[in-house]
Amino acid sequence: MNAATEISNVDTRAIQAMDSASYMHPFTDTKELAAKGARVIVRGDGIYVWDSEGKKILDGMSGLWCVNVGYGRKSLADAAYKQMNVLPYYNSFFNTTNVPAVELAKAIVGIAPDGFHHVFFTGSGSEGNDTIFRMVRRFWDLQGQPQKKTFIARNNAYHGSTVCGASLGGMKEMHAQGDLPIPGIAHIEQPYYFEHGKGMSEDEFGLKAARWLEDKILAIGADKVAAFIGEPVQGAGGVIIPPSTYWPEIQRICRKYDVLLVSDEVICGFGRTGQWFGCQTFGYQPDFITFAKGVSSGYIPLGGVLVGDRVAKVLIEKGGDFNHGFTYSGHPVACAVALENIGILKRENLVPRIHDDIGPYLKAKFEALVDHPLVGIANAIGLMAGLLLVRNKATMERFDADQPVGVVCRGHMFNNGVIMRHVGDRMIIAPPFVITREQIDEMMALIRLCLDATLEDVKARGWL
Repeated sequence: MNAATEISNVDTRAIQAMDSASYMHPFTDTKELAAKGARVIVRGDGIYVWDSEGKKILDGMSGLWCVNVGYGRKSLADAAYKQMNVLPYYNSFFNTTNVPAVELAKAIVGIAPDGFHHVFFTGSGSEGNDTIFRMVRRFWDLQGQPQKKTFIARNNAYHGSTVCGASLGGMKEMHAQGDLPIPGIAHIEQPYYFEHGKGMSEDEFGLKAARWLEDKILAIGADKVAAFIGEPVQGAGGVIIPPSTYWPEIQRICRKYDVLLVSDEVICGFGRTGQWFGCQTFGYQPDFITFAKGVSSGYIPLGGVLVGDRVAKVLIEKGGDFNHGFTYSGHPVACAVALENIGILKRENLVPRIHDDIGPYLKAKFEALVDHPLVGIANAIGLMAGLLLVRNKATMERFDADQPVGVVCRGHMFNNGVIMRHVGDRMIIAPPFVITREQIDEMMALIRLCLDATLEDVKARGWL
């Protein structure tokens, strides 16, 4: 059966009806979606997906920041099939292990920054950050400092959607549902130069933004602060790229006050920024690294935590049982797929390609979008980029809160065959690593077309 036949055999209306009747989507107004019907994606190949109506769409978001080696990789399917026939599942509790989990842990340690020799596997990034939350508190307990419990995170950060992950994150809409954050978590402002850096150079602002952490540590009491957690680049927050001075200063402050440093690399890890991990790109050494998404290119759920030597030594030598884990920790099929995924990244030199070739090309093309009448700023790093939609370029005036320009723009993107995510008035991309220069040109042409359509749309709505 060919691809066209596969698509034509899908009854879109029937699937939409079943979807509305039975499937509650993440981060979705279910009532609103039921009224219009979900878009049904049925096939993927390379950097493209197709919906059930036969529409070809360039996936500028790699699924959800994760399909890094592109769609249709037979070797990843083969790795899963082979492992399912040998050992489809066994747990890592009760003094047992499995070969793919051990081999994957070794492989990840082999590409990790210096100072990381241990991996704890989870099923997702959210579970990874939950794991770190408990590991950090356990570490300080074992060090005889049980009062060091408070985590500091940032506004507009995303660290998952479990109770703990959503609490660590700094998204007000998530906190408004469920009485979050939970106790023991504080937040500081994000290092967003456009909003907070007026009158300063970017380097000056980077230092100022980092010192907000020091201010918060001193306000809480250094003897009570356990860890600081941050994404190298705030992804779901709108691709907020910090100044180069920011992360080294964050590290200095954490070391000064003996605060553990957590690098949430669920998005940035496994090559997205042009290095294997974002902390390498920005020049800092964390005590923990959270990973997920890119470790398996999204082909199968998998996440985990790289545990720094300082922490691992204490947990192993002093800790006894660590009463935490998941049924699917070290799932053999997921680990087998991730091993092959890392193999693809290495064999095809995809990470250095981002650093040396396709990343700089994307940056040049994407940042040139700043000449559009709606675009106030546009910046990129590696294969992730974001632009800000503004009402007035001269004054950088933004659209009103009741004028969802990002939603309007996203609609034009999908309707014209390109996926670009909106975060408020920011539009962001994170394409698969296998994208070519020609495909970047195709994507940029589609984005410009959609920006033009958005401009005409907001004029017709009276927003300009």
